[in-house]
Amino acid sequence: MTEQINIDFEKTIKTSGLSEGDIKLKKQFLNKFIKNGFPSRKLENWKFSDINQIIQKNIGELSFYNDYSLSTKIDTSIFVDGLEHNKIVFINGRLEKIDFSYEDKNKLEINESSNFKNNLENNNSLTDLNSAFTNKSYIILIKKDYSLKKPLIVYHSTNNKIKSKNINLRLDFQLEQNSSLRLIDFFYHTSKKNFINVFYNFDLKKDAILKNYKIDNLQNENIKYSFNNIDQDENSISETFILSCGSNFLKNEVICNLNGKYSSAFVNGIFSLMNRQQHEIRTIINHLVENTKSYQLIKSVLGKESKAVYQGKIFVNSEAQKTDGYQLSKAILLDEISEFNAKPELEIYADDVKCSHGSASGSLNENSIFYLMSRGLNYQQSKELLINGFILEVIEKITDSEIKNLIKNIIGLKE
Repeated sequence: MTEQINIDFEKTIKTSGLSEGDIKLKKQFLNKFIKNGFPSRKLENWKFSDINQIIQKNIGELSFYNDYSLSTKIDTSIFVDGLEHNKIVFINGRLEKIDFSYEDKNKLEINESSNFKNNLENNNSLTDLNSAFTNKSYIILIKKDYSLKKPLIVYHSTNNKIKSKNINLRLDFQLEQNSSLRLIDFFYHTSKKNFINVFYNFDLKKDAILKNYKIDNLQNENIKYSFNNIDQDENSISETFILSCGSNFLKNEVICNLNGKYSSAFVNGIFSLMNRQQHEIRTIINHLVENTKSYQLIKSVLGKESKAVYQGKIFVNSEAQKTDGYQLSKAILLDEISEFNAKPELEIYADDVKCSHGSASGSLNENSIFYLMSRGLNYQQSKELLINGFILEVIEKITDSEIKNLIKNIIGLKE
């Protein structure tokens, strides 16, 4: 792999237009990736999801070079109907469209960035790979006291023109004081057997609000990794919702750094997996100052030899008194072969805190099914009703009613 990745890197930088300094920095990230390689189960954070083995088994040899010089026509049928929204469209890793037509242009700034510096404490070889090969990084700045009038949907689309490719994307969002953003990530893939690596960095200033909804619901044969780093100042709020059910393999990592008093982070997610799919959510909530709050709820419905993993960690600094941290994961297994793994962690160095974690898994309650059938439903209808009720609790945590209804429609949730 080393020889091929170096060849692909040289081809990539020839068309990048980057300065010598930027190329040197990207080369450093490349060397770090080559040294460490793809994560494997030798690493504690990847013990349940050996992505090195998964890529070898499902894709084989990867190509890291992508020709971004040619534009691709946008298939507008992928756009979400019934919801007025701003758009950013990526096709096969190339930015094809930015549309903020609903917004006050004086309140936004959108800039290309060659600043690939990565000072994250929780970064790994995949973020190094992203920094080495990302074609262009974009910074979206929302100015002080401005709330976007409409949600922003980022469309991540791939088509059958690519295969066995590594696609790397990066976006940086800066929310100034008292600003807010509703962000939906929608993944639409008709390509097969590619590795897609997405890196988001969020910087929330005082009183800023971020609501991020990550939707992977269309069946596809790609391998995907998504990394969110969220830094939060005083009284800021981040709300992350993950719908994880489309890709062959998907790992979502969410790192929240609660740097300011009264900041809070909420992470809620649903796994709905079948047909040997393997998905994972890993979260780290760092409570770094006093009076911060976090809440995490993950629910899974697993069948046909699928596998879900939830690794959730709450870290409480010695200075973070009055911390309130909660996490819970629950799973329904629809057969005896499907698998749910949970690794909840509490690492606490303060004494005046309220933190808890829990995990439970099991099958559908046959007595409940029998009761519903006695009321006139058939067996399948009874199962669906119980499953809907199980995941509805997570959906109801979504605080934006418009987006809540959108996600209910996407899932086909029947109340």
